[in-house]
Amino acid sequence: MITFITGNQHKVEEAEEIFNKFNIELEHIDLGYDELQGTLEDVAKAGAKYAASKLEKSVIVEDAGLFIKALNGFPGTYSSYIQETLGNQGILKLMENVDDREAEFRSVIGYCAPNSEPKIFLGRVKGQIALEEKGNLGFAFDPLFYVEEEGKTFGELTTEEKNQFSHRRNSLNSFINWYIENKDIQ
Repeated sequence: MITFITGNQHKVEEAEEIFNKFNIELEHIDLGYDELQGTLEDVAKAGAKYAASKLEKSVIVEDAGLFIKALNGFPGTYSSYIQETLGNQGILKLMENVDDREAEFRSVIGYCAPNSEPKIFLGRVKGQIALEEKGNLGFAFDPLFYVEEEGKTFGELTTEEKNQFSHRRNSLNSFINWYIENKDIQ
């Protein structure tokens, strides 16, 4: 069993579907932790270390962000805050008259056992910022994130479709592969 620390039910649903494919049970605990300023990796490490210490068991946390090339990686680590304040329409406004719409979603899983140093697992997916919101599936920036290979935004994909290649899928796969190889020493 893996304990996933998050307050985001959408992340839990995506993670459960992925973990089920490996027959690994996922426990969800909504344990708030301070998100220090820094990289996604910094936030994931600190959150995992705090939660493992507080709960006295092994945990994972996940931090993700949308990185837009033309905006020098913005909103990046501030994605959650920007989603709450500017929203998708604010991002579209910032991208008006911008030709280079390249973007990347990144996800970092932080894993930590009590009294040990955290490990991190990075996942990415490349895409474009769409010219308008499309789709009502997913959450947050999903209706803006267009994936050329799919011909759709994340907002037009079901969780199952998105989980075939998403940034979260990639980081969770990296973690799960490591975990399966190392679970006897956990």
